[in-house]
Amino acid sequence: MSDTARPGTTHTPSTTQGHGIDRLALVVVTYKRQNLLAKLFDSFCKLTQAPWRIIIVDNEHSDETRDMVADLGRRTDELWGKDSTPDAEGGDARVVYAPQTDNLGGAGGFSAGVKRAWELGAQWFWVMDDDVLVLPEAIDKLEPWTHEHEVVQGSRLDYDGGAFYWQYDFIVPLGIPNPIAPAAFDESGCRVMNTLCFEGGLFARSVVERVGLPDPRFFIYWDDTVYGYLASKVTDPVVVADVILQRSRDIPNWDIAGLRQLNGTSDMNRYHIMRNRGFMMQYFRLHGDYNRFLFGLGTAATFAKEVIRLIMVNRDSVKTGIPALVRGMKDARKIYRDRTWKPMPPMGEAER
Repeated sequence: MSDTARPGTTHTPSTTQGHGIDRLALVVVTYKRQNLLAKLFDSFCKLTQAPWRIIIVDNEHSDETRDMVADLGRRTDELWGKDSTPDAEGGDARVVYAPQTDNLGGAGGFSAGVKRAWELGAQWFWVMDDDVLVLPEAIDKLEPWTHEHEVVQGSRLDYDGGAFYWQYDFIVPLGIPNPIAPAAFDESGCRVMNTLCFEGGLFARSVVERVGLPDPRFFIYWDDTVYGYLASKVTDPVVVADVILQRSRDIPNWDIAGLRQLNGTSDMNRYHIMRNRGFMMQYFRLHGDYNRFLFGLGTAATFAKEVIRLIMVNRDSVKTGIPALVRGMKDARKIYRDRTWKPMPPMGEAER
């Protein structure tokens, strides 16, 4: 979810590589972007290791997307054959189509996709939007890290092929990413993080057992941040230097000193950026991390950042963007005043 671009080099840990990631399910959420989805599907077919399942969550429930998924299934059958490990429902198809009756947003889509993969028996969940490309050796690079870590975030390239900086350090009392967290990796090739990005994040079934599914109530924005925060309560997530993805969509941005960039966004995003801080606050309060004064400072900083984004990147949207931010703040107050609110339940409880 970062707005910034990072230099970095790939690094493979010294751990001896195994034979793939156990029951790895790729979970993709898509909505009305078939041109980008086609590029992602092409990149799947270049992977040097075959994933166990590929789950395509279609928030549009489109005939065109359904046909594209069927074609991907035929292509993967030719490349890799049917999987020899049946899923929990007895199926052996690598590609699974999961159309939704409504547009659930990214948050709802990932929640539905992880749930579907969970039901099939996936042991690892590798989640991504439709506007990225996987690099051929991505699974090879991720696999060694899964020997010791339950949550792994690989590095990415930006649309232009340059390195992409992601704000892996989350300042919990303020509820904002740390914009000056060091970009470089040491010889270990990884850093402990307390957040996550659903643009290439990888996490184990054991995490979902304890944390639950991603919360669909976010709709868009902060859902992956909060999921990573929750994961950090039960394990030690890491971001690694190995490059596994490249962004495939060019986004207007404001370059800051050649290292960071502030990307353009929409009024819908602006609204949810502010509104969803209500859900964030509820989770912080649940875990004893909520400080009203500090979180308020973080909210003010977030609002200020979005105003700067409007002026520098989306100047034509100022008249509608400011009201969207204000509406989001008002609705956030309703959420964090809701005493009936409950968190997503751990999935391990459902299996007992």
